[in-house]
Amino acid sequence: MKNHLTITALALVIFLGGCATSQQAPVVERAPGVKKTEAAKAAKPPATKAVSAAGDKDWQPDTYTVKKGDTLYSIGLEFGYDYKEIAQNNNLQPPFVIRTGQQLKLPKAVETVSPAGETGPVVTALRTEPPATAKPLNVPPLLSEPKAVKEPYSEQAMAIVKSAESASKPQPVKRPAIEKPAEKPIENTKPETPDEKGAAPASDDETIEWAWPVNGKVVASFNEAASAKGIDIGGSSGQPIHAAAPGKVVYSGSGLRGYGKLIIIKHNKTYLSAYAHNSQILVKEGQEIAKGQKIAEMGNTDSDRVKLHFEIRRLGKPVDPIKYLPGSPT
Repeated sequence: MKNHLTITALALVIFLGGCATSQQAPVVERAPGVKKTEAAKAAKPPATKAVSAAGDKDWQPDTYTVKKGDTLYSIGLEFGYDYKEIAQNNNLQPPFVIRTGQQLKLPKAVETVSPAGETGPVVTALRTEPPATAKPLNVPPLLSEPKAVKEPYSEQAMAIVKSAESASKPQPVKRPAIEKPAEKPIENTKPETPDEKGAAPASDDETIEWAWPVNGKVVASFNEAASAKGIDIGGSSGQPIHAAAPGKVVYSGSGLRGYGKLIIIKHNKTYLSAYAHNSQILVKEGQEIAKGQKIAEMGNTDSDRVKLHFEIRRLGKPVDPIKYLPGSPT
């Protein structure tokens, strides 16, 4: 009896100890069809910005501070603009007086590289499967009803139906034929061409066929470091000077110190050319010029010898004309 009580007490202690252990059940997320994973929590990719090349944009800034000795003409030549464009942009009236320290707004620079926008973060939506449709409970079974039997029409009924259908159909309307007018023969029209004596239209790209402005020997080469912003071509006084490419005269005068009687031709949004130290100027501002057209006569104005100082500027930056001109003067 005593042993029986001891075994019963021991079993009771084991049972109570098992009930005292507090082990929590695992938490299961009940959202239907959605399972959280580490891939769904991945960070959004950072936005990337395209890098645009600096190119030549530094040669055409938005503003310019006037320095001692500057003129509106020299600023226009330095940055590749017509001085009238700068004057209009700053509401300047003739004689276009500017002061040292004055800040001028330059026309909009030529965009060589189109900046790319930022790439926004990629958002990935989690697809969820619709929950399975539960079967309705306690729905009474459908009652089977007797099927209807379709009886055939009689001949009299069929005749009535056919007559009604033919009466309801719209009858086709006959329209009178319309005569098509005779087509006129297409006349062969000749495309318009610019006058042979006029200027050829200047393009806005890099494809310009340059020509030597004068026959002569190159007596001074291009050297930007030594402030030689063009080449000097020797010759005789009165020798004809020709336009190196088609374009428009944006300056004609002697307002730039060190250039004498000067002509500046703007060929397109990228290039202009300058012709200095002339004895006579034969064109005026705003005039359209053809390639090879005589624009001046060689001289020695503001120079120690008879010569032509010739410059080519790309976005206002002086470049070596020898790299653009054909093999030798013709």
